[in-house]
Amino acid sequence: MNSAVEPPAHVDSTLDASGLVCPEPLMLVRNRVRTMAAGEVLHVIATDPSTGRDFRDFCRFLGHALLAERGDGSRFEYWIRKGG
Repeated sequence: MNSAVEPPAHVDSTLDASGLVCPEPLMLVRNRVRTMAAGEVLHVIATDPSTGRDFRDFCRFLGHALLAERGDGSRFEYWIRKGG
């Protein structure tokens, strides 16, 4: 699940959703993104494998950009840029 794109060097906020299962990580991301300015980048850490699908759909439907994602089967990371 590693993207070919390198994660951004700068992030504005990090959210650790480790240990949480769907739908909790998505709800936390949604709430955090609401407080961010357009263009800011959120780094998300999760352990639930379904978060990849959830975050890809979330970004597509709400106009945000999933900049990069990577995971090793037990830990997953996502970089989301808030749309404007």
